[in-house]
Amino acid sequence: MILHQTELLKLRDEIDAVDRELFALIQKRFEIVDRVIAAKNRAGIPAMLPDRIEQVVRNVVGKTKGTNVPVQSVENLWRTLIAETISYEELTLSTKHPKL
Repeated sequence: MILHQTELLKLRDEIDAVDRELFALIQKRFEIVDRVIAAKNRAGIPAMLPDRIEQVVRNVVGKTKGTNVPVQSVENLWRTLIAETISYEELTLSTKHPKL
């Protein structure tokens, strides 16, 4: 029983390390999104661009081939990430330029 708990703790440590890496990458993504917001603002482009959303999802789903990562899980994760990014963009754009 103790051996299994030790193994489980080690695996949890590995997952925690991956989570830290994921968070750093998400933080970096949002730093880029801030620059995207500025560019969209200058060009008068809305936060949500359905064609771009589908392109991003197709690109990442395509990376699942030959892996053990479930396609539907990847699609769900990225659609959630994109939705949260769009919400952030919309909030930031409306804060900088509130509607009169």
